[in-house]
Amino acid sequence: MRKEFEQTMDIISQLQEQVNTIAFVAMNTFGTLQRDAPPVRLSPNYPEPPANPSEETINISEQPKAMSAALVQAAKRFDALVAALPLEGGEEVQLKRIAELQAENEAVGLELQKQLESAEQELKQVQELFSQASDNCLNLKKPD
Repeated sequence: MRKEFEQTMDIISQLQEQVNTIAFVAMNTFGTLQRDAPPVRLSPNYPEPPANPSEETINISEQPKAMSAALVQAAKRFDALVAALPLEGGEEVQLKRIAELQAENEAVGLELQKQLESAEQELKQVQELFSQASDNCLNLKKPD
């Protein structure tokens, strides 16, 4: 059960990383498209924007394709990770497992509480013994 939990948490971590990757690729894609978009004539009242065909123009037309492919690949990886998540028989089984984990958590919590109370009691005893020992040492000291 522990191994399955660790595997699920590993997949969830990968999903979080993949969401960050998708956001990064999308942000870069939109930013690049906005930065590299050719000028557009907004109104017939304005003059036609100058056209500067160059090597960059050819390269710019290939960038959206590459970026789209990267975005699609990241989305497919995300879908594959979601498909890899273990599904245990539906909602009823999951609710049962949650109840089991809550009961286990409560039992461990009670055990920890008992150990804490025991440790606090032991601490009080040690403090009392230390206080008695220090009082005894002070009482044995001769006045100057």
